[in-house]
Amino acid sequence: MSPSQSEFTVLRQTIAARGTVRMALLPVTVIGWTALTAAMLQGLTVPGLLALVPLSVLIAGFEAIHALNVGVERIGRYLQVYYEGQGDGPMWETTAMSVGPGLPGGGIDPLFTVVFIAASALNLTLAAPELRTITEIVTVVPVHAIFWIRVIRARGAAARQRAVDLETYRAVKSGQDHART
Repeated sequence: MSPSQSEFTVLRQTIAARGTVRMALLPVTVIGWTALTAAMLQGLTVPGLLALVPLSVLIAGFEAIHALNVGVERIGRYLQVYYEGQGDGPMWETTAMSVGPGLPGGGIDPLFTVVFIAASALNLTLAAPELRTITEIVTVVPVHAIFWIRVIRARGAAARQRAVDLETYRAVKSGQDHART
């Protein structure tokens, strides 16, 4: 196997592994959040600031899933620029990108943004009756809002990432090709 073929194989395996981890991480995150929330609700009254504990599980899970998705997309664009279109090789990345998102609202959400926003909204709803002081309110509510902004911005960035990374890798490759001549 040539060095370039082994690189291609390893990178495709990396994409597959990270995709699998991303899919497994969502239920693990939701189960962890649910377990913490249920444990806190057992006492029926929970100090308001403790609502940030289960929220931190959602934040960590989202950030891990986001990082995995960014890495997979970057590797995909690298493969597209450096390996595809050079004869009769595989064209998976180019083909997948040309298919596009499909019907409006019919595409997949690789960051599971609806799940994370819904779970964090439920987290805030469960905490709201226990927010008794100004300090609790001005801490807990904005932290949830900041998370929602982060999720929405990450979703927008993910929607643009393929095109941006593709152009970046094309420019890098063009510069490398130019430097060789």
